[in-house]
Amino acid sequence: MQPVPLHSLSELERASLQEIALYQLQEKLLVGDLSLAKVGPKGSKSIRQKLESFSKEKKDCSPQTFGIPLFQVIANDCAYKQLQDTVKKNRRLCLEVEATVTRFRAQRQKRSPMGRSCVLVPCGVFPEEPLSPTFLNSSSWRQRRGAMSVDSITDLSDNTSKLLEALQLSHPHELDARRNLGKKKMLSLNPITWQVPRIVDRCCKHIETHGLQTVGIFRVGSSKKRVQQLREEFDRGLDVFLDEHQSVHDVAALLKEFLRDMPDSLIPRELYAAFLSTASMEGPVQLAALQLMLFLLPPCHSDTLHRLLQFLSEVARHAESSRGPDGQEIPGNKMTVSNLATIFGPNILQKEKPGEKDVGAMNFEDSTAVILVLQRLIEHYQTLFMVSPEMQRDILRRLFQTDPDVIDYLLRRKFNAVPSTKSEDSTGEHAPSPLPGRTHTLESSSVSSELYSNVSFLNLDVGI
Repeated sequence: MQPVPLHSLSELERASLQEIALYQLQEKLLVGDLSLAKVGPKGSKSIRQKLESFSKEKKDCSPQTFGIPLFQVIANDCAYKQLQDTVKKNRRLCLEVEATVTRFRAQRQKRSPMGRSCVLVPCGVFPEEPLSPTFLNSSSWRQRRGAMSVDSITDLSDNTSKLLEALQLSHPHELDARRNLGKKKMLSLNPITWQVPRIVDRCCKHIETHGLQTVGIFRVGSSKKRVQQLREEFDRGLDVFLDEHQSVHDVAALLKEFLRDMPDSLIPRELYAAFLSTASMEGPVQLAALQLMLFLLPPCHSDTLHRLLQFLSEVARHAESSRGPDGQEIPGNKMTVSNLATIFGPNILQKEKPGEKDVGAMNFEDSTAVILVLQRLIEHYQTLFMVSPEMQRDILRRLFQTDPDVIDYLLRRKFNAVPSTKSEDSTGEHAPSPLPGRTHTLESSSVSSELYSNVSFLNLDVGI
């Protein structure tokens, strides 16, 4: 086995990983009697909370982005994307109907070249052609709707696994709804859809594109009026495009406001003390403890934190001045890892909820620990969000005892996947396809051999 990114695990594997990480942290006395349900999305509200949230929604016109739970922001983004896809599909359909009508009129004109005259044209002069609109065939309809026909499934290898995979796709807006059902929740055997809010991704991309050489990205003041306008546009659910005309400082302030106003902080408050306790650790011990705590985060928090840390690492990489190919000096942005941790630490690691009493009051020891912990997260984010082969085996051992029927599917999906050691930055680059003939045979036998060795390893550990 090779180390794999955390988000590549299936929903079932991630749930098992959370339980293993919690057990190991409790053994190290880093967390107490903590329930995983407390770390995830909160349950039902009290009557008072419902009334307060209802009055706030009426006052704020149901904000779509700011001041609402992270999973709700992502659900709103998904609903907006589905609406956009429907609009695009309808537009394509209208264009296709228009093209069909145009062809139909051309056929009529071809049959009646004399125009509106009453001259009779002998039958048989023109070949018999249907005078009905010819719409697209059924195959193109299936492609447009994203469906997969039964014939295409039977042509794939490992039909049962592919069908199972097609039927168990996980989407962010479906996960919480399924958790609230009274019946036992069926966890997916596929990776959960990447869950990063649209506002976070667009702000990060804008600064990465236009602002890495801007001095004091997050320290220089912004225009409150322009930031408020951007905030209102996101809250109305509009498709906000951040281009080169937007001020980098305005976008940076917008990102900080979003993180600051989250009712459930990016790192859940239940883990605040545990994260701060790692500040007194050093070296591999500290990184191992931080990694276990990151494994406890809900997928939406984990994915968003990963994207943010990736962005902050890229900003810090351009902190110092450098020389271009022509020898010209390129100014640095002065945003070192320490500076970024000082700015973002209180927004990511929050002890109290926004608006609560003494929310801004943080003693010196806590403030220093928050900065130190976030520094480590920025510096080592690539390693911290990887799952080691040993941890993968622990997951399989646990699933072998609880859900033995899924082990074969998970192993085959794992070893049939194209191996990739590149990070997420290289998304879109494809490994070369295997050569036909012996190469494919050797690869298949290698996969089967490794699959057999892992199954044997599991059986031996359980005493079979």
